[in-house]
Amino acid sequence: MSYSYNEFVDIVRRLRKECPWDREQTHESIRQNLIEEAYEVVDAIDTGDMEELKKELGDLLLHVVFHAIIAEESNEFTLDEVTSLISEKLIRRHPHVFGDTVVNGQEDVKRNWERIKLKEGRPSVIEGIPSALPALVRAMRLQEKASKVGFDWATKEDCWKKVEEEIKEFKSVAERNKNTGEAMDELGDLLFSIVNYARFLNINPEDALRKTNEKFIRRFQIIEQKLKDQGKDINDTSLEEMDRIWEESKREVL
Repeated sequence: MSYSYNEFVDIVRRLRKECPWDREQTHESIRQNLIEEAYEVVDAIDTGDMEELKKELGDLLLHVVFHAIIAEESNEFTLDEVTSLISEKLIRRHPHVFGDTVVNGQEDVKRNWERIKLKEGRPSVIEGIPSALPALVRAMRLQEKASKVGFDWATKEDCWKKVEEEIKEFKSVAERNKNTGEAMDELGDLLFSIVNYARFLNINPEDALRKTNEKFIRRFQIIEQKLKDQGKDINDTSLEEMDRIWEESKREVL
């Protein structure tokens, strides 16, 4: 059976009224669920599983509609206002599509987007980047926005020199000082500079680290499985033996 968008909204409204669990939820109580659903969408994209992506997008849409319905109940705003506002914004920020502005590629589009946002009343070029974003993503977005107004390194080579400078500063503090606060500051500066260099290479640092995390999981689980097959307890296994299996796993798992 197939359901339309309007039928879907009616189903969510009914759940809000008749289901004891749905009825008790607030914006705050399902906040974390919304974040988790967004990451599940990302996971489906990363694996290329379109069937799973279809399901996860539905779960994410549920949260959008559910939050709007909660807001309707307290006369804050309506679902129609949500869709109307985003429609207005898309038209306003795409004058090259809905107006007579001429652009020469996506960089022009990005610059126009930021200019229009400032005209809308944004007090800062770098405002509007959620603090809840993963730190690597947020660093990249801050740098991208600053770059659009010319606050950027001239070349990737200059950017790399900054990375090398930050490595030396972090190493110096880490070796001579037990002040973890100072070391944390220097590590933050180093990570920020690495994100900047990754941006020059058109590499998303969050995606890169996520890929490395998954690779580590696969390879470490090979160590666990091989030790298990040999009847060994990983807690009683030497680092040398685990390193040997790790090197073997690198040939098995990319």
